[in-house]
Amino acid sequence: MPRNKQILLDNRPQGEASASNFKLVESDTPPLKDGEVLVRHHFLSLDPYMRGRMNDAKSYAAPQPLGQVMQGGTVGEVVESRNPKYAVGDKVVGFGGWQEYSVVAADQPGALRKVDTTHVPLSHYLGAVGMPGVTAWYGLVRIIEPKAGQTMVVSAASGAVGSAFGALAKARGCRAVGIAGGPDKCRYVTEELGFDACVDYKQHKDASSLSKAIKDACPDGIDGYFENVGGMVMDAVMLRLNAHSRIALCGMIAGYDGQPVPMSYPQLLLTNRVRLQGFIVSEHMEDWPQALQELGTLVGSGKLRPRESVAQGLASAPEAFLGMLKGRNFGKQLVKVS
Repeated sequence: MPRNKQILLDNRPQGEASASNFKLVESDTPPLKDGEVLVRHHFLSLDPYMRGRMNDAKSYAAPQPLGQVMQGGTVGEVVESRNPKYAVGDKVVGFGGWQEYSVVAADQPGALRKVDTTHVPLSHYLGAVGMPGVTAWYGLVRIIEPKAGQTMVVSAASGAVGSAFGALAKARGCRAVGIAGGPDKCRYVTEELGFDACVDYKQHKDASSLSKAIKDACPDGIDGYFENVGGMVMDAVMLRLNAHSRIALCGMIAGYDGQPVPMSYPQLLLTNRVRLQGFIVSEHMEDWPQALQELGTLVGSGKLRPRESVAQGLASAPEAFLGMLKGRNFGKQLVKVS
């Protein structure tokens, strides 16, 4: 059995996360038992939710255990199998974590899924045709419930969730407006992803200024908003919401370091009779097949062209993760493991 490099959560952050919270180790890969497969990871996924799980605090998921492999999504191939449903060479998506190999009890529901890389690159199953894409689909379709002609807005628009949200909204005849950081990201959102407009939040020092720019991009107001950020961005959007608008609340990256994220205009929720719903996509597995089918079609047909930031080698994962939390990535953040 091969030696396995792994990255563990060594200690919990005190405020902002740092590379010193992680530890790189090497261990033997255990022999397989009946029903198990050995997966060699090609890519691992870095996602904002991981920062919240590094804290020992009550949340929708248990904290990441100390001294154990950082948890997260992976894609790779089966290199040894003692399960009749999986053959050596099968491409699979799973939850193998920050390590080069994982031993998977493949019969457990949701533990492993074979994927077809004929039209969709393997890495996209961690982004547009994976959890981030399904997150965008669920927020748009099940919570916002868009109608043709309405205006849909998403923060972090150039990222894995935001890019999928735009393609899904356009497919439903909506006006899609993104909010992103920097001219390069905004240009990508409009020119490559096909959004109708994109607002650069980095050009604005406060919610009032940002809100005026959003008004120019959304002259008919906002009917649906997908929230990834919170803070000033959410305050600015709140000022432009239409009556009976809907907010799908999925991320609050402005508060991932543990500081409170105040809301400046909560009264607007009442004034505009806004429906706001937070959600965790893993609680809605019944919708994944439908969502993945649509997302795979969008990618395969070229209507969704996701971009990826790829760090090289397992050891690069901590710095890539910290950079993603500060918005240094462009599109879906991955680590190429092998």
